[in-house]
Amino acid sequence: MPHIQPTLDLSPKVSDEIRKTTCYMCACRCGINVHLKDGKVAYIEGNRDHPVNKGVLCAKGSAGIMQHNAPSRLRKPLRRVGPRGSGEFQEISWDDALSIASGWLENIRHDAPEKLAFFTGRDQSQSFTSFWAQNYGTPNYAAHGGFCSVNMAAGGIYTMGGAFWEFGQPDWDRTRLFMLFGVAEDHDSNPIKIGLGKLKERGAKVIGVNPIRTGYNAIADEWVGITPGTDGLFVLALIHCLMTAGKIDLDYLSRYTNAPVLLDNDTGLFLRDDDGKPLVRDRKGGAVTAFDTAGIYPDLSAEHDGHRTVFQHMADRYLSPEHAPEAVAERCGIPATRIRAIAAELARVAFDEAFEIEREWTDFRGEKHHTMTGRPVSMHAMRGVSAHSNGFQTCRALHVLQILLGTVEVPGGFRFKPPYPKPAEAHPAPHSAARPDAPLDGPHLGFVRGPEDLALKPDGSAARIDKAFTWENPMSAHGLMHMVISNAHAGDPYKIDTLFLYMANMSWNSSMNTGGVMEMLTDKDENGDYLIPHIIYSDAYSSEMVAYADLILPDTTYLERHDCISLLDRPICEADAAADAIRWPVVEPDRDVRGFQTALIQLANRMKLPGFTNDDRSPKWKDYADYIVNHERRPGIGPLAGFRGDGTQTGRGAVNPEQLDRYIENGGFFVSHIPNGADYYKPWNMDYQNWAVGMGLFDSPQPYLFQLYVEPMRKFQRAAEGHGERQPPDHLRERIRQTMDPFPIWYPPFEDDNVNTDDFPIHALTQRPMAMYHSWGSQNAWLRQLHGRNPLYVPTKLWNQHGFQEGDWARVTSAHGSIVVPVAHQGGLNENTIWTWNAIGKRKGAWALSNDAPEATKGFLLNHLIHELQPPKGDGLRWSNSDPITGQAAWFDLRVNIEKVTAPTESDPAFPPIQSPVGRGPEDLAWKVGK
Repeated sequence: MPHIQPTLDLSPKVSDEIRKTTCYMCACRCGINVHLKDGKVAYIEGNRDHPVNKGVLCAKGSAGIMQHNAPSRLRKPLRRVGPRGSGEFQEISWDDALSIASGWLENIRHDAPEKLAFFTGRDQSQSFTSFWAQNYGTPNYAAHGGFCSVNMAAGGIYTMGGAFWEFGQPDWDRTRLFMLFGVAEDHDSNPIKIGLGKLKERGAKVIGVNPIRTGYNAIADEWVGITPGTDGLFVLALIHCLMTAGKIDLDYLSRYTNAPVLLDNDTGLFLRDDDGKPLVRDRKGGAVTAFDTAGIYPDLSAEHDGHRTVFQHMADRYLSPEHAPEAVAERCGIPATRIRAIAAELARVAFDEAFEIEREWTDFRGEKHHTMTGRPVSMHAMRGVSAHSNGFQTCRALHVLQILLGTVEVPGGFRFKPPYPKPAEAHPAPHSAARPDAPLDGPHLGFVRGPEDLALKPDGSAARIDKAFTWENPMSAHGLMHMVISNAHAGDPYKIDTLFLYMANMSWNSSMNTGGVMEMLTDKDENGDYLIPHIIYSDAYSSEMVAYADLILPDTTYLERHDCISLLDRPICEADAAADAIRWPVVEPDRDVRGFQTALIQLANRMKLPGFTNDDRSPKWKDYADYIVNHERRPGIGPLAGFRGDGTQTGRGAVNPEQLDRYIENGGFFVSHIPNGADYYKPWNMDYQNWAVGMGLFDSPQPYLFQLYVEPMRKFQRAAEGHGERQPPDHLRERIRQTMDPFPIWYPPFEDDNVNTDDFPIHALTQRPMAMYHSWGSQNAWLRQLHGRNPLYVPTKLWNQHGFQEGDWARVTSAHGSIVVPVAHQGGLNENTIWTWNAIGKRKGAWALSNDAPEATKGFLLNHLIHELQPPKGDGLRWSNSDPITGQAAWFDLRVNIEKVTAPTESDPAFPPIQSPVGRGPEDLAWKVGK
């Protein structure tokens, strides 16, 4: 019988339609092509035209189809009918749900709007949610930055007008030496992977500084396994070496930083002219004049009536032997010779491999330059250095290191993304004055200039439930979400009525002291009433937090909703372009759910909130899409910058009713490129400044100096010394004097002083894996196959010391609690550090997973070992486990001990299963799309 070649369809039809939108499987906001068959999602791939990912898509993004079809999706609004924590709910209509919510909220708005605490998690519409909270009138609003990376953001903005990740990026095409500090693989993953690929292709060197060698650090040419919490000590030693060797960019420091600004010897504040501008001495003419005077060249070594420059004070500080590598090597876990070698490598690349590009530009003093100097050293850092109680000063030190090398906003260095750079002075100060039936007096969050901007009531007590912007953490630019439940439970500084949360799994992986938080959410007073009377929660999925709410407003998946990735908020810009994007319903929900932002608008319309209501009492917007198109924050400035007016205007322009259609036609995004010649030296380049005004980023040019010395911090020190009208409480004076140094400093993480480190000698950390993003990824049927459980990784020294073998378990104990978990050996790890993947462990009954799912039996959280408060000091006060400057949650200060135990059947603690409103998902998740 002759052989017959079978006919194979080697290019089967994937879809009958492609719709382009924005991914939400992490915070990268990559462009995706969603393939549909018969109106159902069949396949997701990257959008090659998108500015963020250029077609690259990671495991998370590809697995979005499983997120969209997850069995854990909520289906209808829910009202609690059993005790809190039981998971017993009754399905209700949206009309009933909105009536219940608006009833609770209206009652307290008429009397005391601060009794609403409204906090959002991984929300990407913070300009909108803050607008809602401001018009409601509560001071109690923030998103999750306070327990994520506020130290990085605030440290960067106070120092140089921006920071890493969403604020800027390396000059990937010109960098020759790239250093990462404390970077895991979940944030900004696709752009960094693309950039690392470029560096590797060109033979550039990558140095990874991290106690853990995974992901990016695993492919680094050099890995520095630093001791957790000592990054600032290491960076200051690098600064010492560079200043001692004279390997700093003196011209850059003189022109673009406050290094030549004169300091008042008596106060430590800047000398200023009658217009309030900091004073410098001109090297050419000798005159003492304002820093921005045309034609001057500021003198770094000037003296005036005994007053010296910031630079001279800085030299006194960092040339001191206490910052030498030999003085810090043991504590950092890095040999002094290696610290010196890294400093020498930074200097060699920054100065010996410097280059120039022919490009004319004019600076803010009117001087015309014909070239741009490139210093091809760039850096990136994230939560690993930020989530310590010394994290703000560490982040400041890292930014100062870049500035000393002259590598910020130059070719080959670190570059800002619009709308940054933007100095602290260009941001609002925080506002907190709540009045019945009235909007708040201004934006909740901002950047304080001094004690006068603190959020304090007339009696000196905290105006906010999280105590943000108080003497306890004066520069808490993102709030302290991790303290909200604890403070509300304690009635400190006051009691609240309603806790309103969005996409924040606060009864599980998003809280310290997880078991304690569950009790706080269910505790009752002597009358049998809950201490937190009402809890409203919105999520798309049946997370652990759902069981602890009284009312559930079910959200959509990201493929079923409108979203706005806005220049007013967290945009998708690149260093060479301003860009924003949308999500839009590429498919309609098959459940009775609504996008959370639309639900907020419908609540505002019921309550007739100002800002949402026309003069005739009619609603301004019917849903979030309506708001995106028609809202104007300032005349001509709306949530989206593209296709304004008649569709051809960019940045500024009238409302365009067809704007969303134009975005959809353009692939779901908009890009406006920065003109050639305006693309570097952005803080001082007048071509960039004028372009930014035209785009609506500023209303007038905002040139400024990088702040090596942060004067607002000195103002707080002076208050602690007894100067000024606003004074800190006595018990905080010494802490403010020590920690709020206007120059970057290092001090030990608070846990090192709070516990006996002989009893708890080991550091314990978490990281997020590249294939997961927070808790929602670990219920994804595809991603679970990559990370269905999370062992505790133990370094070789401790592994051998305790006689561990594969398959063993350990008890890990902190000053707060203990857990029993499976262990695994890892060689690439700081020798006194253990770690695990974050948020893999799940509570039984949540996420539609079975009770014997590996996430619920072998998975675990380190959160059980961490308390939101420091141990009692005997003074009756509650000291938060946070950075004393910003209130950043100090997740990574954790100290523990470890011992080998007999293997149990499952991880401990094991909480009883909770009842889920969606039940349990099928054993096998499968469906057919199309015919």
